[in-house]
Amino acid sequence: MSMLDQARQAAGLASFREPCPVRVIAVASGKGGVGKTNVSVNLGVALAALGRRTMLLDADLGLANVDLLLGLQVRHDLSHVLSGERELADILVDGPGGLRIAPAASGIARLANLDSRELAGIVSVFSSLAEAVDVLIIDVAAGINPSVLQFCSAAQDVMLVVCDEPSSMTDAYALVKVLARDHGLRRFHTITNRVDSVQHGRRLHGKLQAVCDRFLEMPLHHLGIVPEDPLLRRAVQAQAPVTTMYPSSPAARAFKELARRADKLPEPRGASGRIEFFLERMVGACKPPASLEMAV
Repeated sequence: MSMLDQARQAAGLASFREPCPVRVIAVASGKGGVGKTNVSVNLGVALAALGRRTMLLDADLGLANVDLLLGLQVRHDLSHVLSGERELADILVDGPGGLRIAPAASGIARLANLDSRELAGIVSVFSSLAEAVDVLIIDVAAGINPSVLQFCSAAQDVMLVVCDEPSSMTDAYALVKVLARDHGLRRFHTITNRVDSVQHGRRLHGKLQAVCDRFLEMPLHHLGIVPEDPLLRRAVQAQAPVTTMYPSSPAARAFKELARRADKLPEPRGASGRIEFFLERMVGACKPPASLEMAV
């Protein structure tokens, strides 16, 4: 039996249990190097500190770096789940501050080029997870490759990390455009990273919002800022979250505020807010357009 078949069978059995409510957040960026993974980790730690049972899925499948950022020794990862050698529960590791982490592999080209069925299979295993989770954060790869689009489409909220670079803003707009026009997403939030002030962050958000208003008529919600902070760079060098290493630093305080705001986001209309909802959205994102279905 393949990993996908096993996951579907497990998901079917899981449907007889009362599932735990889960908020699913995808953290994305149009380009690399804007601090997306750092935001994912520190947001997760800050949510865990609020008492939310938080799990971080490293969904940059071929170039994973959450474990590297945190200095974790990982023996098994999602590649072992795909091969059938391990189950999801076997690869989960404890991160700082109570954060649970589902690690991926780095330097395996095969993982960076999974087809839609395999991506849906990865998500399927979450439906059979016995561990209770309140928030699932997905640290997706940068850009607009198929895995990014499918993971974002399956999430309830997409948080775009942008910084004050023309390519960051341009590529973030491209990601919003594809997700909105081709996948019907409507819930986007911006996190302006490495800014000098709240006003600086708001201006950046305003620039991206103006373009989205003009060409997409798509509202964006500015979740907040993360300031430029030398203590954040020092924490990265020490392979630790700034929220635990320097909890009183400007960056740590900003992440805690982001977590409080994320925790208060309204539930999507018509969504169950469960892992099963994540699975259903993921499978739906993998389906071909109606025109292609009719042509088959």
